Amino acid sequence: MGKGMFVVAVLLLSGCESVAVKAWERTYLARQDMAWEPDPMRSIMREHIYTSKEGASGGVGTGGGGCGCY
Repeated sequence: MGKGMFVVAVLLLSGCESVAVKAWERTYLARQDMAWEPDPMRSIMREHIYTSKEGASGGVGTGGGGCGCY
C-alpha cells in the first residue's frame, strides 16, 4: 500500500511541472504582494531580530552577539 501511494503522489506532482505561465498571467505574479518577501525592510528587521535573539548568524549576515549589535 505504501508503494502504491508513492506512485500516485509522484504522478500527481509530475503534472505540475508542465504548467506554463501565460503572458497575461505574469502581471498577477509580478504584484508586490505575490513576492516571497513583500516588504524588504520588514524582512531585514525580522532577520536582524532573529539573529540577535539567537546570538548567532543564520548564514545571511555577519556574526553578532545576543545584544543585537554587530
